[in-house]
Amino acid sequence: MIGWIQEGILSAACVFFLIFGIHLLVAAYGLDNPFWFVMTFFSSSLIILISATLLLGFIIRMVARYRAHGEDKQ
Repeated sequence: MIGWIQEGILSAACVFFLIFGIHLLVAAYGLDNPFWFVMTFFSSSLIILISATLLLGFIIRMVARYRAHGEDKQ
């Protein structure tokens, strides 16, 4: 049970950072300085990439745990 709670909390943190990265990416287009635009664009892209990858890994781990738990009952 603790594993499910831990995976849920980590997934929620990944969703938060994914939304934050998307918000930062949209905000980058409002910048006037080209240097700040490029830096903000690439940093937000990195935030999105890392959080989406971690979220996918947590989801795959939860699905595998659910399937293993279902096979134990049979």
